[in-house]
Amino acid sequence: MDRILEPEVMDTWLEATAYDAMDFSSVNTAFATDAIDADPHAVTILDIGTGTARIPILMCQQRPQYLITGIDLAQSMLIIGRRNVEEAKLTQRIKLERVDSKRMPYPNLEFDLVVSNSLVHHLPNPLSLFAEIQRLVKLDGAILIRDLIRPENDDIVNDLVAKIGGDYDAHQQQLFRDSLKAALTIAEVQELIDRVGLLQIKLTQSSELHWTIERKKNVIDRM
Repeated sequence: MDRILEPEVMDTWLEATAYDAMDFSSVNTAFATDAIDADPHAVTILDIGTGTARIPILMCQQRPQYLITGIDLAQSMLIIGRRNVEEAKLTQRIKLERVDSKRMPYPNLEFDLVVSNSLVHHLPNPLSLFAEIQRLVKLDGAILIRDLIRPENDDIVNDLVAKIGGDYDAHQQQLFRDSLKAALTIAEVQELIDRVGLLQIKLTQSSELHWTIERKKNVIDRM
C-alpha cells in the first residue's frame, strides 16, 4: 500500500481533545519505560512531537533528575499539555515549546537523550527530523524513536482499526486509520537511518503496530 499523507500538524481543538481523550496509557507507559531504560541517568532530554505531554510526565514521575524539553507544532496540543504538566506539578522540570521538528533551535550535541513517539508518520519527508536527531544528541547519548508501521493493504488497516480502536468514537477511529496509512515501513525507516549516518542503532518491529529505533547510552565506539 502506498503511503497516504495526513496533515503534518493536528492543530484544531477537536483533534487535540480527541487525541488526549484516547486511551494510550499502556502504550505511553511502555514507551516511557523503554526511554528510561535507554538512559536512566540522563538529565537533559528532548521529546520531539510531545503532543499533550503525557510521556514526559510519566518519565519525570519516575526519574527526579530528568529535565525535559517537549516540542510540538500544534498550539492546541501544547495548551492541553501545559495543563497536564501543571496538574502533575512538573512545571519546573518539563518545558513545552512550539518548535518545528525539522528545524530546531537548539545547539549541537545538546541532549543526553532524544525521544519521539508517533511523530514520524505526520511528516511528509522525515529525513530532516532524522538529521536533526543526529545533530542534537550527544555522541554517547541515547535515542528512542517509535511509530506505527504501514500495513500492506486496506484490509489489514480495517482489521487493526476494528481490533484496537473498537472503543474509539468515529472521529478517533478515522484518526487511527489515517495514521496507519501515513506510517512508514521498516525498510523506509532503515533507509532514513542509513542516509543520515546514525550509528549503533537497533531497529526492530517492537509490536504488531510499531517499529522502534533504540540506542542506549555509551554504545558509541569512539576509536
